[in-house]
Amino acid sequence: MFVRRQLPSPARLAASTTRLSSVAPSGRVVPSWRRSYHPSVLPNLVSASSPEFATKAESMQSVVEDLRSKLAEARLGGGEKAVTTLRKAGKKTPRERLNLLLDPNTPFLELSSLAAHDLYPGQHVPGAGIITGVGRIAGKECMIVVNDATTKGGAYYPMTVKKHLRAQEIAKENGLPCVYLVESGGAALPWQAEVFPDKEHFGRIFYNMAQLSALGIPQIAVVHGISVAGGAYVPAMADVNIIVQNQGRIFLAGPPLVKAATGEEVDNETLGGGAMHSRESGVTDHLARDDEHAIQLAREAVADLGKAAGATRGPDATPESPLYPAKDLYGIVGTDVRQAFDMRDVISRIVDGSRFREFKKEYGTTILTGFAHIHGYHVGIVANNGILFSNSALKATHFIELCSQRGIPLLFLVNVTGYMVGSKAERGGIAKDGAKMVRAVACADVPKFTVVVGGSFGAGNYGMCGRAYSPRFLWMWPSAKVSVMGSGQLSQVMSQVSKDPSQHATLKEKIETQSTALYSTARLWDDGIIAPEDTRDAVGLGLALANREHFSSKGKATAGPNWDGQGRGFGVFRM
Repeated sequence: MFVRRQLPSPARLAASTTRLSSVAPSGRVVPSWRRSYHPSVLPNLVSASSPEFATKAESMQSVVEDLRSKLAEARLGGGEKAVTTLRKAGKKTPRERLNLLLDPNTPFLELSSLAAHDLYPGQHVPGAGIITGVGRIAGKECMIVVNDATTKGGAYYPMTVKKHLRAQEIAKENGLPCVYLVESGGAALPWQAEVFPDKEHFGRIFYNMAQLSALGIPQIAVVHGISVAGGAYVPAMADVNIIVQNQGRIFLAGPPLVKAATGEEVDNETLGGGAMHSRESGVTDHLARDDEHAIQLAREAVADLGKAAGATRGPDATPESPLYPAKDLYGIVGTDVRQAFDMRDVISRIVDGSRFREFKKEYGTTILTGFAHIHGYHVGIVANNGILFSNSALKATHFIELCSQRGIPLLFLVNVTGYMVGSKAERGGIAKDGAKMVRAVACADVPKFTVVVGGSFGAGNYGMCGRAYSPRFLWMWPSAKVSVMGSGQLSQVMSQVSKDPSQHATLKEKIETQSTALYSTARLWDDGIIAPEDTRDAVGLGLALANREHFSSKGKATAGPNWDGQGRGFGVFRM
């Protein structure tokens, strides 16, 4: 979810010279004569006074309000009792630490706020017990990972690990320094088999820290509380390590385990306190008086990163606001994925000046392709306007190749039931043409971003850069759906293979539940649910991050792995 953090309007952001330009449109008004005659300006064909628009808007408003309610609840963490315990110990809450760390009046792109929602029966684990997101510290964009000690002591559940690893993946793709605010008891022991031994489990966090540091991507840790067992390696692996005196503790085994293993009786502070690690072991580099002092030291550490923090290169053009209000998106799309709408009406409320230079407009009309700017950043857009036929797939493949060749990032706006089926489609080569599109998406050497606006069903999910195709970010609208097929189609298929009506109903209900945005985001199949009106800002921030220069440990400026402007080719297309 895109968090504006006390920003009443985009104009306030424009006053900051160190801001991410992607989230600060200039507000420049396009003269009426230019709107009328510019060939790429999309017209406003939406009737906001129609009954259909009103019904759609009301239904979308309802799901957005429900989303905001769930987000507000998740941000409370483990509850008032846990917060009181922290305060009695003289500590700040995790979100208070985060707010102190971030530059005032700058945006924070929080990731997967509803991770683990209703995922662990009998366990309340809001946000998977960890806060992750991209924000600005001392004028530099960073990936921030905050253990939420109000939630099960900051223990790592399986989804906590997955969320942490996803944050590191984003940091690597965009060359973002990582700042870890640590207070965790390590792995949640009842789930140890799901967090400890496998490749993408707990140990991968430390592997990633080593790899990121080797790439010249700084790793900074602040130890606010206990950091035990495997969790001790987060600060130990950091390039710079800060600890709070009489509060932060780092040890591989706590006093009870030490006594059981060696017979030695030792208290927490003697075993792993800040004074010992700062003066004797050398595990930590800075000893802070309290949480606030530790955060100040972390901000100073980021300020001292120099070129290692990377730099935003700025937009390609002067940013402009869209000509039409983003709130119209509620009435354009609605919440019923079976109802058709023209994706041009969505694009015109996201892109600069509502200008969209459409490519191959008259061919393969069930998919839209074309060029635009979002907050000044050049982007190629692939958007669904119906089912994918062979000519639609070929058109998309052609366009994706062009963007990859030219180094233009891609934005996929998804509302697709899949590829066309039937004997005519099969004879026409839908399998090979769909495969061309999937191959192009997989191999395109440019940053990709995906927003699931409506439905994302079947192989259409693959062709439209679903999670398996590694978009830099993937967001969903609260009404979006993702599954192998729609529940209606599923019922028809099941009626052909099974004569048990009760089985049909049960499976249909199960698929409907599993296809929701809430089910998806709880399992980190996306990077968060966003309100429709936040789409432009979220995508703009993603484009700005992708446009950063990162200076590797060898002093070479890069734009992230796999994006060097040269491309690695597409393999063999089946003709």
